[in-house]
Amino acid sequence: MQIDRTFRDRLIVVLVSTRNPLNIGAAARAMSNFGFSRLRVVNPFAIAFQEARSAVGATVLLKTAEQFVSVREAVADCSLVVGTTAARNRKLDHKLLPLRQGASVIRKHLGSGRVALMFGSEKRGLSNHDFSYCHWLARVPTQEQHPSMNLGQAVAVCLYELARSGNITAKNQKRGLATSASLDRLIQLWSDALICAGYTSTSVGEQKIRRLVRRLDLMEEDAKLWSGMLRQMLWKMRSKR
Repeated sequence: MQIDRTFRDRLIVVLVSTRNPLNIGAAARAMSNFGFSRLRVVNPFAIAFQEARSAVGATVLLKTAEQFVSVREAVADCSLVVGTTAARNRKLDHKLLPLRQGASVIRKHLGSGRVALMFGSEKRGLSNHDFSYCHWLARVPTQEQHPSMNLGQAVAVCLYELARSGNITAKNQKRGLATSASLDRLIQLWSDALICAGYTSTSVGEQKIRRLVRRLDLMEEDAKLWSGMLRQMLWKMRSKR
């Protein structure tokens, strides 16, 4: 396994609404197996998370896992957010990459910024709302008859693919992609501007804007520039009311 410690720390596993302590524990063990240590959980089933953390053999990784109340907060400092899905009977509005190809893209991005690799609940997976925070989606190439995997197994397979080959080369940090938090500020301004112009006021519209903005692959300075322009536009529109 050839990923430098610095780059391993840039990969963040995000578990959303997990309910089974055994699955949470299995995911944590898989992370430890392959040398990844950053775990974040979003709205976990409280009892399950407590059991996983207090179980015999629980690792430091579980004890130091960060808890968040929303996906937005959990991925705020990441400049690439990748969701996982079995893609069964769902209309996807994102690019879907097979795991091997997706892992290659993630590895390259780890050279310049943080990556959130997101897994959904055991029962329903990630929701469309969760997907709207993703730049693209990844899928483990399972058999069509049995497309979905156990959560712990899915985490293990994905991290193995990330860890198994190739070196990572650091890139110029000044030219890194915008973080999710910067994009969310831009998206909020864009949504406010559209509402001010009478175009839309629905949450569905905001999800579409999130997907659109993430497909642009904006650099951090470009996101700040767009935000500044939109603030000025909003100020002008509101001052004329």
